[in-house]
Parts: sequence; structure tokens; C-alpha cells
Amino acid sequence: VQLQASGGGLVQAGGSLRLSCAASGIIFSFKDMDWYRQAPGKQRELVATITSGGSTNYADSVKGGFTISRDNAKNTVYLQMNSLKPVDTAVYYCRTVVLRTMYWGQGTQVTVSS
Repeated sequence: VQLQASGGGLVQAGGSLRLSCAASGIIFSFKDMDWYRQAPGKQRELVATITSGGSTNYADSVKGGFTISRDNAKNTVYLQMNSLKPVDTAVYYCRTVVLRTMYWGQGTQVTVSS
């Protein structure tokens, strides 16, 4: 299983970014997919989840600003992040679980300047 995250960068407050996570080695359409983030000095936290059926859930801190989506034809999950704030600065990771084993992407840095 491999997860390749991309799309991070430096953006001003109020700006937008779209993260992508391309998966291989799994039957992607069958898997729930998650985005996590870890800010400096803080624990990794769940940001958003999309199920195999397309249902979504979000952390309260990102509701209304972030949107998770998936393209099963491309084996890719996305995180559209709008109205970014400095508190959103973190390394963002995609994750899935296969047979009770967690697989993580390598992380992509998002930095929001004030």
C-alpha cells in the first residue's frame, strides 16, 4: 500500500489550497480515507473522513471551510481547504486502514501566513 500526498505550500490567510493523495496497492473504491494534520508541538488530529460510499465527516475546527472528496477512477482523495487561517498551519497526512493496519502518506506541509 502506498499513499502519495501532494499540494501543500505557503498561502496567505484567507487563501485556498487543494491537497491530493494518490493511493496504490489497494482497492481504493472499497476504502474509507482520512486526512489528518499535525501542527508543531501538537498531537496529530483527524481533519476529515470520506467513506467508501462517499459520506463525509469533519473536525469542528474545519467545518464550513474544508471539503473532502474522492475520485475512484483516479484512486485519489482530495482536501479542498478554503478560508485558510494561520492555525491551519501543519503537516497534512492522508491515511487508510487495511486489515487493521494503518497506512500513512508521507505528509505535505501547509503554511498559512498572517
